[in-house]
Amino acid sequence: MITLYGFGPTFGLPEASPYVTKTEVQLKLLGLPYRKERARPDLSPKGQLPFIDDDGARVADSHFIREHLERKYGKDLDAGLDARQRAEAWAIERMLENHFVATSGYARWLIPENFEKGPAHFVDGAPEEQRPKLREELLARVRDNYRALGIARHSNEEIVALGVRSLTALSTLLGDRPYLFGGRPAGVDATAFAALAGILTPFFDSPLRRRAEGFANLVAYTARLMREFYPDHPWEAPRQGA
Repeated sequence: MITLYGFGPTFGLPEASPYVTKTEVQLKLLGLPYRKERARPDLSPKGQLPFIDDDGARVADSHFIREHLERKYGKDLDAGLDARQRAEAWAIERMLENHFVATSGYARWLIPENFEKGPAHFVDGAPEEQRPKLREELLARVRDNYRALGIARHSNEEIVALGVRSLTALSTLLGDRPYLFGGRPAGVDATAFAALAGILTPFFDSPLRRRAEGFANLVAYTARLMREFYPDHPWEAPRQGA
């Protein structure tokens, strides 16, 4: 049995981390039985979630988890895609994971009211007198990470503009198709769904979320995949904006 380690459901999402969500959806697409457990990032081989335990093999990072699963079980999430489509899928995944998720994460972590209602509670398991210091340290680490990535060096307006550019590209690529490459999902659909759900959750308000709500096909795509992969999770599609 495969065990998937993640953060667990929170923030109006079936899973807090888009990377864990991506891996969970890919497990579902592969048709592999698994169980899910909560874990701390420091328990992972790479100090990050997700990671899996597959009959004693511990594999971390959503990309390498996918490689391991496809290789071990003889499956291909991109079956049916030609060489160009596989290249496009990789480019889309890099745009989302190395660019868009940072703009979305900025809204979650570095807008003060969002941090206070959301990630600040990650330390609630600690003794009450230690929590203020732990929250400060957590926020400082994340802020430093986003600055190293470059995203926190921009103004709020510039960050939103970068996020909207990725949303526009994804919306154009999706068009009116049910999935990014036609009538059946590919591996990158798990990535896109996870990234979009992360910004569209109504738990956090942000200028980028309000802009995301204006992409009708992305809103519908997210709601459809939520029903497909998490049918028991309550999800109300955002009202369409401009």
